[in-house]
Order: sequence, then structure tokens, then C-alpha cells
Amino acid sequence: MTRTSAKTKPFNVAIVGQAGRLQYEALLFVASLRHSCPDFSGKILVAEPQPGPLWSRDPRMAADIRAKLEELGGQIVPFENTHFGQSYPNGNKIEMLRELPEKEPFVFFDTDTLITGDLASVPFDFDCPAGSLRREGTWPKPELYGPGYTEIWRSLYALFDLDFERSLDLSQPEEYWRRHMYFNAGYFYFRCPREFGSRFEQFASTIKNKPPTTLACQSLDPWLDQVSLPLVVSSFGGKQHALPQGYLDGEVSCHYRLLPLLYARESDHVIEILETITAPNKLKKLLKGSEAIKRMVYQGRGRKVRELFDQNNLPRREQAIRNQIKRAGFWIR
Repeated sequence: MTRTSAKTKPFNVAIVGQAGRLQYEALLFVASLRHSCPDFSGKILVAEPQPGPLWSRDPRMAADIRAKLEELGGQIVPFENTHFGQSYPNGNKIEMLRELPEKEPFVFFDTDTLITGDLASVPFDFDCPAGSLRREGTWPKPELYGPGYTEIWRSLYALFDLDFERSLDLSQPEEYWRRHMYFNAGYFYFRCPREFGSRFEQFASTIKNKPPTTLACQSLDPWLDQVSLPLVVSSFGGKQHALPQGYLDGEVSCHYRLLPLLYARESDHVIEILETITAPNKLKKLLKGSEAIKRMVYQGRGRKVRELFDQNNLPRREQAIRNQIKRAGFWIR
């Protein structure tokens, strides 16, 4: 697919970096951004949760990884947890927004993402927010005797006095999950992180603490961010298909989720980028601290995973891919 050379106005990129798997993913993300988009002029903001009563352990990244992120141009942005923390780590992507530069357009990415093309070429409209459409119908899971998709989503829109009808994709049949605005929260964007974050905090906290009765049989862990996100997007006039297809979750970024899944289903180009950015010795010494990266990339297990699948004829459901990798003994988080 040929893209135009038009550039989006300057914007910042934000991720969350914290102790454990995410700190290594943050290194991969920033290294891939520098590799694929060397002229990126925005800030690379690595938000880091700080120790506090909502964490039983220090959530901050290791000092050597933090230093390498800064060497690659990342800016560490500390933030405090007041709503979520250890009980719901996905809430970090909500709470960190309050500390990002005010009125500066931003794109948030989950750290388990690689930048694979020119991010500045993506035609973002920062006044019309949206999120990732690379998702399955994971929420809600209507019970046999109801309430159904329409009643559940309508109750959430009513909770915040939002226009439910505007959110619908009328090309999809009634009581089918795709009829309703639903995102993977692997990326989202807007003109101001604090404005977006304030509403995200409000909506997610309200749903968590005072959910509508229609949610009585629905799990919000780990789905709370993805339940709240379409409501936030809708409240700012955003829409499901605001961003043209083929850029994010396409030519320019890859939300791989976990390395075994990356090797199983992503393109040769994505794997080439992963193995290129992990090759330098200075990065290798740090990345070997991750068992997943050590086994999948440096010990070649990822290539063995890839041989298990025909990338042109993959199972339709992610769970089937996971099960096949697990049966072969190659699964690792």
C-alpha cells in the first residue's frame, strides 16, 4: 500500500514503564520507534508509577533500564496512583495522563507494541479521538436471558448522559458486538492528555464503584479500561472509524501482546524489526533480564513457534493460537 508523504502536526507519544515485563517492553518500544521513525520530533514520554499505598512492591523500573530509555530519548514521567494501582495495573494508562504535558496532542500505546513505520505519516485528527480496532468481542458476555449488548451499552451511555444512538454502527446487525463502539485500549489519542485523562478517570471510577445493574453478571477485570474508553471517546465527539485503516495495527505499528503471539502471527517485517533492534550488545545485556525475550529472541524459540503456523491461514481465535503454542511447550509470558 502506497502512502502519501503528508505529515501530521507534532505530537507526543506516551507509554507506561514499570518493574517487571513492562520495563523490557518499554525498551523494545522506544528502540523500535527510534529505528523505524528516526526523525520523530515529538516527546517520548515513559510514565512510571511511584511507590505508594496502592502497591505492595516498588513499581519503578530498574535504574539501568531507566537510564537506557533516557539515552534513547525517553523522558521519565513519574505519577501517583490514587484510584487503581496493583489491584488494577491497566489503570496506569488512565492515571498517568494527568501528568503529561497539557494541551499537547498525544498518542498512547501499550508497551507491548512495536513501531514498524513512519509514525509521523499517520493522519491523526487529534480533535476526533479513537482507539484500536484490533480486538475481539471480549466484553460484554451477555447472559442467556439478558440483558443483551444493546441494553448493557445503552445503560452505560445513559450513566454519563451520552448519545447512545450516535455510537452505533448501523451496518452491523442488532445484538452483535460489532454494532457497538468497542476498542482495544492498546492505543488511543486526543488533543490534550489531561482533558482526556480527567474524563477517563471519572468514567472508569464511576463504572468500577457504582456500575449500572445491567453489569451485575459482567466482569470488569481486566476489561474496565476497554469498557470506559468508548464512552470517553464518544464524549469528545470521537468515533469508531476516525483513523483510516492500515496505519496503526498495520504498516506503522504492531500491538503484538506477547512474544509467542508475535512470532506466530505477525509479518516477516515485524520480526525483522524485533530481531534488528534487539541485536546491539548494549541492549542485549539489558533485555536478557527478560526470560521471554531471552528464550524467544536470543535462544531462537520464537522461530520454532513460527514454524508451527501457516501465517496465511491462522486460527481465527487468539485462544486457539495460544493453545497450539502451549501444546508445543513454547508458551511464555
